[in-house]
Amino acid sequence: MNAESDSISQREGVTPDALLHSGAEGEFTAEDVVLASGRDVNPENLAWAERRMAEKGKAALDELLP
Repeated sequence: MNAESDSISQREGVTPDALLHSGAEGEFTAEDVVLASGRDVNPENLAWAERRMAEKGKAALDELLP
């Protein structure tokens, strides 16, 4: 990106590429898995996410992201 496209991004509310990340490269929580799956955050879905994280590890979130 150049300076002109950076200033346009800031004015139009577009997130610069350098700030975009999935979260899967670092720590993530059961809530992150629930939200990535499109489900509501509630005790049942959090329990589902915790089981998925225990079974699949990092792939629990990676598989849900585009």
